[in-house]
Amino acid sequence: MTVSSGHIRVGIGGWTFEPWRGVFYPKGLPHAQELRYAGERLTSIEVNGTFYRTQTPKTFRSWASEVPAGFVFAVKGPRYAVNRRVLKEAGDSIQRFLDSGVTELGGHLGPLLWQFAPTKKFDDADFGGFLELLPEKFGGKKLRHVIEVRHDSFCTPQFIALIRKFGAAIVFTDHVRYPNIADLTGDFVYARLQRGKDTVASAYPPRELDAWAKRLRLWAEGGMPDDLPRVDATHNAKAAPRDVFAYVIHEGKIRAPGGAMSLIERLNT
Repeated sequence: MTVSSGHIRVGIGGWTFEPWRGVFYPKGLPHAQELRYAGERLTSIEVNGTFYRTQTPKTFRSWASEVPAGFVFAVKGPRYAVNRRVLKEAGDSIQRFLDSGVTELGGHLGPLLWQFAPTKKFDDADFGGFLELLPEKFGGKKLRHVIEVRHDSFCTPQFIALIRKFGAAIVFTDHVRYPNIADLTGDFVYARLQRGKDTVASAYPPRELDAWAKRLRLWAEGGMPDDLPRVDATHNAKAAPRDVFAYVIHEGKIRAPGGAMSLIERLNT
């Protein structure tokens, strides 16, 4: 990395997955040591468990104690906040999530991911009301919010402008069905690489990993890959260094750690 580049962090979704034992994790590794092992080989993990259940401050502090300096967790917001008809009524759920101790991660806290169901359609007032509920700071710590949408109705410049207004980021999904939106709207980039295959040891073929490493570097340096789809091509984001978070996730899950480590290796050369 140079001073003119943001940090690039690459990881996987969660760290507890039985098929990884004997593939990513060595056989016989105690389950209690899996996070520490993953943290030594990856630079980030997207936490999915917070979507389904409320954690505790003690749990967040424990996670932070098991990973090295510079490692960050992206933390998924609760389903109770996003799976509702009227999003502006999510205030109590968002507050409960923040009060659960997420900022106890300290310097290991990365973006907060708000993931919406494929059935959720874009409505300007609805989403505007939700974004107004997301605080810029909590407990004296700056928060970064990223939005993942899965319905084609979001492929409109109106949505891009709304997210940009609030300084949040939009997930680039790299998905075969969900909309892939590469518009830059915040001061960081978040990509979920979801086209991996278990038949490939590195989840993605080497040539595709080479391409992704190039894109991640370009984002971090303030550029914009010209081979990814944008909704509002008339708006060019200010060229400035950006932190980048990329997760090999979803499909090809057994090989996801291999893919993430292969990406990290490319970025370090």
